[in-house]
Amino acid sequence: MFKLCGLQFLLVIHWAIGQNFGDLHVTGPLKDMDFFIPEGGGVRFVYQFTSEPPAVSFRADGEKDGIIDIVPKTGILYLNGSLDWETKTVHTLQVESLDENGNVVKGPYTITIHVEDINDNPPEFDKAEYTGVVRQNSRPGKPFMQVNATDRDDPTTPHAQLRYSILHHFPNPYGEMLFEIDSVTGEISPSRTGSYYLDPQKQDTFTLVVTVKDMAGMSTNAFTSSTDVIITVKESLWKAPPTIYIQENSTQDHPVKISQVRSNEPNVIYDIFEKEKLPRLPFSIDQDGVIYVTEPLDREEKDTYTFYVITKDNEGELVDKPLQVSIIVEDINDNPPVCQQALTVIEVQENEGEGSNIGTVFATDMDKEHTLNSRLQFQIKSQVPPTPSSNLFLIQQDTGVLQLMSHSLNKRIVSNYSLKVLVTDEVFQTICDVQIHVIDINDQIPIFEKSDYHNVTVAESIPVGTVILEIQATDGDEPATGSSYIIYQVKEGDPNNYFTIETDPETNQGFVKINKALDFEETPVYNLVINATNPEPLVSGVQYNSSSLTLFKVFVTNVDEPPVFRETVYKAEVSEDIPVDTTVMTVEAYDPEGDTVRYSLEGDVRKWLKIDSVTGQIYTASTLDREQQETYTVEVVASEQNNAAQKSRTALTLQLKDVNDNPPLLAMDNPAFFCHPVSRGERTIIQATDADKQWYYSTFTFSLADDRNAIDNWEISKVNATHAYLSPKHANFEEKVYIVPVVINDNGRPPLERKVDLKVNICRCSSENSCFIEVQREHSWPSTGQAIGILIGVLLIIGFIIGGAFFHMKYQQKNEKKSHQNDVKDTSELNRLT
Repeated sequence: MFKLCGLQFLLVIHWAIGQNFGDLHVTGPLKDMDFFIPEGGGVRFVYQFTSEPPAVSFRADGEKDGIIDIVPKTGILYLNGSLDWETKTVHTLQVESLDENGNVVKGPYTITIHVEDINDNPPEFDKAEYTGVVRQNSRPGKPFMQVNATDRDDPTTPHAQLRYSILHHFPNPYGEMLFEIDSVTGEISPSRTGSYYLDPQKQDTFTLVVTVKDMAGMSTNAFTSSTDVIITVKESLWKAPPTIYIQENSTQDHPVKISQVRSNEPNVIYDIFEKEKLPRLPFSIDQDGVIYVTEPLDREEKDTYTFYVITKDNEGELVDKPLQVSIIVEDINDNPPVCQQALTVIEVQENEGEGSNIGTVFATDMDKEHTLNSRLQFQIKSQVPPTPSSNLFLIQQDTGVLQLMSHSLNKRIVSNYSLKVLVTDEVFQTICDVQIHVIDINDQIPIFEKSDYHNVTVAESIPVGTVILEIQATDGDEPATGSSYIIYQVKEGDPNNYFTIETDPETNQGFVKINKALDFEETPVYNLVINATNPEPLVSGVQYNSSSLTLFKVFVTNVDEPPVFRETVYKAEVSEDIPVDTTVMTVEAYDPEGDTVRYSLEGDVRKWLKIDSVTGQIYTASTLDREQQETYTVEVVASEQNNAAQKSRTALTLQLKDVNDNPPLLAMDNPAFFCHPVSRGERTIIQATDADKQWYYSTFTFSLADDRNAIDNWEISKVNATHAYLSPKHANFEEKVYIVPVVINDNGRPPLERKVDLKVNICRCSSENSCFIEVQREHSWPSTGQAIGILIGVLLIIGFIIGGAFFHMKYQQKNEKKSHQNDVKDTSELNRLT
């Protein structure tokens, strides 16, 4: 250190004595004092103590460190060199005044010199070069490494407040930064571009030049340092497993490991997100990413499963993009054949020829189709009775079709046969029962009672299912067999099947019914030809003739009908942001009588739509909003122009697709506040929400608006995808409400932001740490008018009380008098009777 001596010392003293220190308040009596002096600056005058008799000189002891001293005769406290905050921040001295004999007159007094820091040290990285590893497809904004720098200046001042940035990026093949750095913490993470493009197959090494500035990076005179960061890109570990095949009805001990996934990030929480809403999902995942099936699966119950594997951090925020996992349940032969009918009944005529197909035995198997597990084979195990032979019937092994082995059926000898048919797959077998009825040969044709049923007239509005005619034919074959049962059909005159005929199986009576709605405009008259047949074929040489035919005419009368829509229901899907007057769809209706149709809308409560009354084109009448209503249904009305009472309605359902048209909002149940006085380290939580449709998760980013006041007083730090902390930067807040401008961005496409003014109350708090608001009580006398009003009100109440008491007394006296009169009367009457 530089010390004053000789001429230099005298010059300093001479300069000090020559100053007007009284005006500058740099002289004064000896007492305890504190001085705040910036470091550096060299030789300088500090203070002059004035002496009071009998004191004639001063003496200083303590932490002078060869820099601080006092001139004994004049009491001038001075520096003969530069102070250094980094070496020592506080110097403490004891100063006393002395008389001519060296005795202490006053003191010692404590003189404290506080050294104030100046920005005289550049920041320094703790490493000359950093290395880091990032995985392909890592989540944007998720730090994978950190750089760190220190500054020897005072950390409570901007001199040591450091800000990091990326200066260069080698190579930079996409023109955009693939990495980003947190300016405060020095954490490095992939940018959105980097998360998408980083690929070790294309470029596996990058060099970043990272700089750090002090003065919070806000001053042009800030010191700067830089370092190289070497980043290696490695292949992503986070990959969807291939399709997993699991055999059903496994007998292993569950849970059973079926696959494993691995996140690029350490210490994540693995979870399963269901794509299908099932009563239970028989899969789980542990915290090593191992996927298990938790119970035996049944392919016949469900043959495929799809779900997503997700990763979260400790704050519940998604770390990686969800991976889709597909499961296919493999079939085993675990289901026996099942007869389609408990008893299969087949009718066969006694004259059936050898090799004729007489019927089919049907069976099913619930195992997987078109595999050996569900392949069925048929075999006749028994025939009762075995007459005239035990192998009278044959069944085709793979189809179940029954055939006659010989022309040997005779109804008079055996009219019924019972077969036991064995149905097998590779593992299981089932017995199906078959009953074969031998029936008389069909040598009689049905004959109608009438060859012409003339005509009937019906309105076109007649309900479907109405019986319009009863017909009758007879058959001479064996009753209750396929040879005598009669099937009625419209042979001619009804190509579109407007009519149907049902048969009563007991009486063979036929009922002609309306099968579809009639239309006078399409067909006013039907000339029907009806035939009668048997389900069993006729014997050779016998044919149906005109006796099995009858005629019938139907006249249809016109009815004024309402318009008919071409479609039963109209549906459309549109984006909520389509412009006004955009065509949504066109509806169409026609009037059966040919009248002109007019269109209108009913139930359009939001006034979102309008319709062209002539063309049926439906347009948007105002801006749509999915957040108000996602599925919007109105009624479209079609009415006749010349008879508006004839109208029809159909539903139009509009499904609105979401677009990101709602910026995020603050969602806070209680106002933000801090207790006064504010302490460093306090924070309050803020939450955002968004009215738009959310898929897997919503992510919001919080920041302070570009407002110097807000940036100097507050800071925001992330909690998770929807919450953040707001913290004061210092403790110098007044007791009042502050407006903090906060900017919230969502993760929609395109992203939206909203600036909100967050009210933060700095208030006195109660013992429960809630804002305490003192209730101000007003102490004043009532006015003259108020006093008069009060007096009148009191007098009126007193008057009512006195009046009520007076009337009560009068009423009581009157009753007593009447009672006395009645008593006298009763007494005299009693005397008279006596």
